[in-house]
Amino acid sequence: MPKIEQYAARGVYDPPAYSQAVKVTGAETILYIAGQVAYDEKGGAAHPGDFKAQARAVLQAVKAQVEAGGGTLANIVKVNTYVTDIRHRADWTAIREEFFGKKMPASTMVGVAALAQPEFLIEVEAVAVL
Repeated sequence: MPKIEQYAARGVYDPPAYSQAVKVTGAETILYIAGQVAYDEKGGAAHPGDFKAQARAVLQAVKAQVEAGGGTLANIVKVNTYVTDIRHRADWTAIREEFFGKKMPASTMVGVAALAQPEFLIEVEAVAVL
């Protein structure tokens, strides 16, 4: 069982919503989870135009991927989030808290011009250690 420690270096701001850094010791398996989007059952975009619904669907997909690999959301140490409209930041913060709790893993959020399909509003990739 790996030991996962969240921290921030002395003198570096420690935000309440995510960890500045994560130290992992004793890990035997690393999962690299590709960018997850809100797919419908036919491979199209689910919930077109609905950021909150897509965000929840994306995190459900991340959860499913980490569980299929033998872990839980608690094993995720790094999350990269790509959004087509950075104004969704507040909504994203609240939704990710539903899945990860108040202090999320190390995290990056980037506003991008577009994702793989124009209907996708958010994409999330993750790294987990088991």
